[in-house]
Amino acid sequence: MKHGFRWDKKYLHWGVTAFCVIACAIMFYMALNYISALGSAIGKLMSILSPFLWGLVISYLLLPCMKAMEKKAFRPLCAKIYKNSEKSNGEKLARGIAVLVAEIILLVILAALVYLIIPQLYQSLETIVRNSNTYINNASLWIEHILQNYPEIEQYAMEVIGKVNTGLMDWIQTTVLPELGSLVANVTTGVYYVVMAIYNLIIGIIVSIYILANHETFSANAKRWLYSIFSVETAQKIRRGLAFTNQTFAGFINGKLLDSAIIGLICYIGCALLNMPYALLVSVIVGVTNVIPFFGPFIGAVPSALIILLVDPFKCLVFIIFIIILQQLDGNVIGPKILGSSIGINGFWVMFSIILGAGLFGFWGMLLGVPVFVVIYTAINEQIDKKLKKSDLPWETADYIGVDYIDPVTYERVMKHAESDESADGAETAAPAGEEEHKKS
Repeated sequence: MKHGFRWDKKYLHWGVTAFCVIACAIMFYMALNYISALGSAIGKLMSILSPFLWGLVISYLLLPCMKAMEKKAFRPLCAKIYKNSEKSNGEKLARGIAVLVAEIILLVILAALVYLIIPQLYQSLETIVRNSNTYINNASLWIEHILQNYPEIEQYAMEVIGKVNTGLMDWIQTTVLPELGSLVANVTTGVYYVVMAIYNLIIGIIVSIYILANHETFSANAKRWLYSIFSVETAQKIRRGLAFTNQTFAGFINGKLLDSAIIGLICYIGCALLNMPYALLVSVIVGVTNVIPFFGPFIGAVPSALIILLVDPFKCLVFIIFIIILQQLDGNVIGPKILGSSIGINGFWVMFSIILGAGLFGFWGMLLGVPVFVVIYTAINEQIDKKLKKSDLPWETADYIGVDYIDPVTYERVMKHAESDESADGAETAAPAGEEEHKKS
């Protein structure tokens, strides 16, 4: 008797699953083979669009300043000028003046950096390189004087300094001096990059002017596309998420930039009053690295202290004490005043986000890792709270402190100490009962 093939849905399920697994494996293999080409294509696209990206960054940073000036200063002024005319004319004039002033402020800051700070930084670095051998010898003499009563430590320290000095001289003779022969080519390349940077900056400023002048129109178009693609409910959720992301990033980045500028200025004033060597160079290092949350003060203090150590070890000690006081002032007073009371996450997660961001994206990952993590962390917590509320469970973290488990029937919290108390009570009640039985016997 012949038995025909009996179709079963499980065969279809297995077949589809096997096909998907094989297809995903093939796609993954192809992605690994073409990932370098994809990275190169993305890099080329980013290079082409870099002026527009710079324009977006500039407009994003200048938008709060522009809107504040337009609302509080220029719009009331232009309303008085156009008393008897259309309201739109005054608003257009106010917007144009606000955009112009914001861009002028940006250019003034850039000009100050170029003409005041950069030449002095170059001079400081040149002096350090020129006198590096003298500085190392001075450090050697100082260490020898300090450790003269500890010959073993002194010998080890002098060996380390000798190796550093030898390595530095070898590097100058084998790398720096031979490279002088290709100085013309390097200068040409440097000039090309400088010209391209200036070109990108000019185009970026022009793009930022267009964005600042018409940011309501761009925002309206984005909303139009959003509501055309998604349902109204989904679009509303996306808008709320984007608004929170923008608020987090704008508050964090602008606040950090202002905080770092203040810290850099205070550091320069303090170093100048304490007669520290290379005060401007050290202050710029401290100010720039202060943009990085948590690790920034340490990253900036270490090279600054080493630079001062080469010139004067005692001033290095004074600088370390000064920078500790400055960072305490920033962490407890200046920073919280500018950025708010808190960024909303535990210090552990701050460290985690910075380390992860630095590992994945370098400096920009260290800078933007915290706000990105805050957005992701907040979104996940909102979903967790929503799920717990839907299940009629407590959603506050404090509600779960000391909880052993949740009763699956009543959804009541069972505390850890409750069980220990019950067991203790049981032991106490059992003891008298045992005593009574013993007495009866």
